[in-house]
Amino acid sequence: MLRFHNIVFGPIHSRRLGSSLGINLLPENGKLCNFDCIYCECGWNRDGTGDRVMPSAGDVAAALESKLEECAASGIHIDSITFSGHGEPTLNRDFPEIIGTTLALRDRYYPQAKVSVLSNATTVCDERVFGALRRVDNPIMKIDASTAGGVATVNRPSGHYDLERVISGLERFHGDFVLQTMFLKSPSFDSSESANLTGWMDIVRRLAPREIMVYTLDRETPEKDLAKFGVEEMTALVRPLLDEGFAIQIRG
Repeated sequence: MLRFHNIVFGPIHSRRLGSSLGINLLPENGKLCNFDCIYCECGWNRDGTGDRVMPSAGDVAAALESKLEECAASGIHIDSITFSGHGEPTLNRDFPEIIGTTLALRDRYYPQAKVSVLSNATTVCDERVFGALRRVDNPIMKIDASTAGGVATVNRPSGHYDLERVISGLERFHGDFVLQTMFLKSPSFDSSESANLTGWMDIVRRLAPREIMVYTLDRETPEKDLAKFGVEEMTALVRPLLDEGFAIQIRG
């Protein structure tokens, strides 16, 4: 399974973000997340090493400045500085401070680059986290399923998860965010099944995000009986939204 052994890694080519310099705010030696998605490229939470040490704001600032200096000196192109890594980045208690430092360093070294956060949206109702997410260029928020049962099957959240509360939290962006959704098939869930797809499209219409990222499996997954969708299949599935004028990026 995928592991990042530095706080800052890459740049790597991202299907959705281009040349992406990654930042891992979670422990170096294993996954730490409040979701345990059946498709996560970092594996199951239980496969973690028990490491709970997260980098501090100072650690991240030092690592990011060093990497940006190196990339700039080498003429390396960066499209996005992206918070991803070994789980949910907003779980790092220094997340708001780290965002502020990252924006300042971006402006100094790569002012044309976007700052992106890949999040499962579970902490969007935390005012400190929400305020930080409002500052970045691309707050990319995940909703994979339109029902509590679907979320339980695909994302396997720890503790209590209230989909309606998350949706209400996302409404506070007033559409100025990116919605990210994984399309997949498993023995117990199919993104293309009529009720799942209709419910998801209703959520899209309610939130009216400025962009939607629809993608499918690309790397090894911890659940082994999953099937991916083709780009043409996904395009056909989201056709009603495309026809309504939604901006949808579809990646196989």
